[in-house]
Amino acid sequence: MDLESKIENGTAVIGVVGLGYVGLPLMRAFWEAKPGAFGVLGFDVDPTKIETLNRGGNYLKHFGESFVREMSETERFEATADFARLGEADAILVCVPTPLGTHLEPDLSYVEQTADAIAATLRPGQLVVLESTTYPRTTREIMLPRFEARGLKCGKDFFLGYSPEREDPGRKSHSTQTIPKLVGGIDEASGRVAAALYRKAVREVVRVSSAEVAEAAKLLENIYRAVNIALVNEMKVVLSAMDIDIWEVVNAASTKPFGYQAFYPGPGLGGHCIPIDPFYLTWKAREVGMPTRFIELAGQVNHAMPDYVVQRTADALNLRSKAVRGSRILVLGLAYKPDVDDVRESPSFELIEKLRHRGAEVDYNDPHVPATHKMRNYDLEMQSVGLSPEALGGYDCVLIATNHAAYDWQMVADHATLIVDTRNAMKGVTGKREHIVSA
Repeated sequence: MDLESKIENGTAVIGVVGLGYVGLPLMRAFWEAKPGAFGVLGFDVDPTKIETLNRGGNYLKHFGESFVREMSETERFEATADFARLGEADAILVCVPTPLGTHLEPDLSYVEQTADAIAATLRPGQLVVLESTTYPRTTREIMLPRFEARGLKCGKDFFLGYSPEREDPGRKSHSTQTIPKLVGGIDEASGRVAAALYRKAVREVVRVSSAEVAEAAKLLENIYRAVNIALVNEMKVVLSAMDIDIWEVVNAASTKPFGYQAFYPGPGLGGHCIPIDPFYLTWKAREVGMPTRFIELAGQVNHAMPDYVVQRTADALNLRSKAVRGSRILVLGLAYKPDVDDVRESPSFELIEKLRHRGAEVDYNDPHVPATHKMRNYDLEMQSVGLSPEALGGYDCVLIATNHAAYDWQMVADHATLIVDTRNAMKGVTGKREHIVSA
């Protein structure tokens, strides 16, 4: 039976490489796909993840306890660290990290290693789709040559495409199944087969003319956000110097029913996409001799935000006759966004390190992140401390980095001696506000 027939009748086996914030919900979407009963086979290099998944556990808490358990109770689900089994999958969806190197250059090592593993087992009739965010032509220049080196012809013997992930951890209004899916193939046949596959699991599939269009569209989506966040961050710095509330200004501008979309300032960029993806295009643009001044300027503004917050904290302490050195500072929120445990690229890590470098004694509290773990750039070896009126009163400053809904902001306002608020979390508190500083 050919691949398109397997897709149509729901008997294809879907392999997903990289079982994180993108890969795991993608597996679930195909496991739930109707009609038919797709088998899902997950691959990851982390043996702890594999063991957790196969016993029905879920390390992505915002999806709930039953998210994996329901899959694990069926014969159509399995996770493995054995990449020699890639040949068992009829379609392989690649959701591996694409971080930046030490000089802000693209690090495609995970994509390359995965492509090599797929090439070692590639067989006629398979579909491979890259979902990791990257620069245009990655699918064609990095993946395609490795596969064709086996003597197979793309579009005839196997199929290859690109479909960018659009996950937003913790968002309740959309899911993997309801977010429109862009799909572009290396050739016409690959685009057709990939689109047919995704239509089984996603309500709306938008097929574009090539993998390069899909790759570039993903970058545009995230660059748009990065540039607009930089704009409002720069406005924040300027308006703060004028003693004007940036949050009130944004809300006032939002009353215009056309020609404006609200973006909000913060202590720095977080998550996998916005802090990283714009630099993929910046790097690739140099290959064709084109500058990306707008994108690079936005990056400079956004990357300066943690320093701005630390300086505002230092100034606030100084006005109370305290130096940063020796001060006890509590950072509220380690996750990069509210109500999730996702700490990827979170500015809280940089804030903690910069405050420590100035001599502060820093603790953190986050109800979703009980302890830190080793990351590419940080290994803080910290645990979340308890939060109580007595504990708050023992700190010289409370720095709000993430506005989790679980926090009792009135309690924080009532018992902290100094608050530096980067998220407008204190907007609704009552009582005196002289000890609250925006940053």
